[in-house]
Amino acid sequence: MLDIEKLKFDKDGLIPCVVVDSISKKVLTVAYMNKESLKISMEKGLTCFYSRSRKELWLKGETSGNYQHIVSITADCDYDALTVVVEKDGPACHKGTDSCFTEPVYQSEDMHEFTLEGLYDLLVGRKKDKPEGSYTTYLFEKGTDKILKKVGEECTEVIIAGKADDKKETIYEIADLAYHVMVLMVQMGISVEDIHRELASRHIIDHKVKQEKMTQ
Repeated sequence: MLDIEKLKFDKDGLIPCVVVDSISKKVLTVAYMNKESLKISMEKGLTCFYSRSRKELWLKGETSGNYQHIVSITADCDYDALTVVVEKDGPACHKGTDSCFTEPVYQSEDMHEFTLEGLYDLLVGRKKDKPEGSYTTYLFEKGTDKILKKVGEECTEVIIAGKADDKKETIYEIADLAYHVMVLMVQMGISVEDIHRELASRHIIDHKVKQEKMTQ
């Protein structure tokens, strides 16, 4: 681990921190820490920043309850900026939004960002608005039994493609399966974050099991 004494704070004793959601990987906010707030953050496992306007330390969530639990803090190659990966209890922005970054400035016509969270949000919108001619709308209108049937069919298609050792077809079928599973998630009110947390808990358990075997 890097000794924090090697970090390069600016002339005001501050270092910029890019706060990132551990699940969605979204940038939540950019704030500043001084050496004291950094030490508090590391001791408590919660983000503590320095307010340049109020000239004081502030523990994120102390008033709102929207604490940010620190997963990791990493310095850049010049030691003059930090990324802080967190699991948040609520909105990161004081305006009540998930992230402080909500105002588009430029969007490429050729390049498009894809995330599972973005797909999930799209499916939620399909369930709510039910646009005509949409296959997703069709699935939601038919209900859980139809969605489950499609999940089962896509599982079979993955097995067949995998058994044939057809990588391209297996990728295609896994994508189909992932889509239908996410439709099921929306139908049942299961979020991407729910699945992330479950997988993360299993990783911790698996890590502990490995450690126990190594000490035997």
